[in-house]
Amino acid sequence: MKKARLSVYLDPETMEILAELADRKSQPKSLVAEAAIASFLTPDDADQREAVFVRRLDLLTRQVERLERDLTIGVESLALFIRFWLTVTPALPEDVQAAAQAKGRERFESFLEILGRRLAKGNTLLREVSIDRFNNGEAGEPKAQPLNRT
Repeated sequence: MKKARLSVYLDPETMEILAELADRKSQPKSLVAEAAIASFLTPDDADQREAVFVRRLDLLTRQVERLERDLTIGVESLALFIRFWLTVTPALPEDVQAAAQAKGRERFESFLEILGRRLAKGNTLLREVSIDRFNNGEAGEPKAQPLNRT
């Protein structure tokens, strides 16, 4: 393969370094310069490592964005439920408050037990309710279920 000719101007210091290296290697200056240019133009290990880091950081960024989205959904859902609950729940008379508080503690303990079992099994509401289905319009509006107040 015939090589193309290239004329370049170098600083005297760079030319001296090139000449010394060519003498040490017993190679012509043009061969040393060609190898240096080829090395400069090909990605080295540092560039490849940087590309791996960039891909990994992109992946981590997407994961954090999903976590942020899920957290926002959870917080908004809880806030909406609390607002709904406070709106529809009437105040209790003084004479039944103690019994209601005892029943509330009992329900809360039951809630914590169920929550612990679900988390131990890996069940989450986000897995059960696919947000993507609603975003893509595949499902209709979710229907409200009546509250079971026992």
